[in-house]
Amino acid sequence: MAKKEKDEPTDNLPKGLSAPARRALSGAGYTRLEDLAGVSEAKIKALHGIGPNAVKQLKQALAEKGLSFAAPSK
Repeated sequence: MAKKEKDEPTDNLPKGLSAPARRALSGAGYTRLEDLAGVSEAKIKALHGIGPNAVKQLKQALAEKGLSFAAPSK
């Protein structure tokens, strides 16, 4: 079975992000941090495989790029 290359140029998600979290994001169509900017944190948390640690890592990575999740809608 061929291994998938680790250094995919289209993926800039945090390196320490767990495999289940990566699969959850990828399955929902989010492969880059820029894809997550403007998406609500609640929507990301609702994905199966995304836990508190993944949210923390994503928030930190977004902040490092000057990005953030969307503000909660009222």
